[in-house]
Amino acid sequence: MHSKLKVTIFLVLSVISVLCFLVVASLLKGQPIAHFDSSVIASIQGMERPWLTSLMKAFTFIGSTPVVIVIAIGCLFLFFKFLHHRLELVLFLVLVAGTAILNFILKMIFQRERPSLHRIIQETGYSFPSGHSMEAFALYAALAFLLWRHVPTKRGRTTVILISILMILMIGISRIYLGVHYPSDVVGAYFASGFWFTFSVWIFQWYMENRAKRVRSIER
Repeated sequence: MHSKLKVTIFLVLSVISVLCFLVVASLLKGQPIAHFDSSVIASIQGMERPWLTSLMKAFTFIGSTPVVIVIAIGCLFLFFKFLHHRLELVLFLVLVAGTAILNFILKMIFQRERPSLHRIIQETGYSFPSGHSMEAFALYAALAFLLWRHVPTKRGRTTVILISILMILMIGISRIYLGVHYPSDVVGAYFASGFWFTFSVWIFQWYMENRAKRVRSIER
C-alpha cells in the first residue's frame, strides 16, 4: 500500500472513531443505550459459571493498570534491545501513556456511575469510558502495529493481529461480565482509544514519510 494512502487511512479512521465516540457519549442517558446495556448485560451475565468467572477475573487482572505498566515496560525493553527503533518506542509510550491520560479526562467529564445490578467484583471510580478497555486497546493495538512491521511472514502477522483482537475483546467483555461496566462504557472506550491510536499513528506515519522525503532530497 502506498505510504500516502496509509497516512490518509489513519486520519480518516481517527475522524470516524471520534465521531462514533461522540455519538455514544451523546446517547448515554437515552432509552436506546439503556436498552442496549440491559440486553447485553443480561446475555453476558446469563452465562455465569464458576470456571468462566475465574477466566474473566484473569482477563480483567491482565487489563489492570499495574499489569499493563509491567507489560509496557517489558515491551519497551525488548523493542529497544532487539529492534533499535527509538521513534517506535516514542510512539508506543505516547499510545499507552496518552490513553491513560485521556481516560482520566473523559471520566472526569462524564462522571457516570458504575452499574449496581450484579457485581461479582468491586471497583471504585467512574464508569465511562472503561479504563481497562481503553488500556487494552492501546497496549495490544500498539503491539500489533509495531510487531506487524517486523514480522516477516503473513501467517505470523495474522497471528499477532488475532491475538491482539482477542485480548482487547476479552478484557472488555470481562468488565461487563464482572458487573463493573456497562457495555456502552466498553464500546465508548474502544472508540476513544481507537481515536487516540489512529491519530497518533497518523502523526507517526506523516512524520516518517516527510523524513524519508528529506533524506531522498539530500541524497540527490
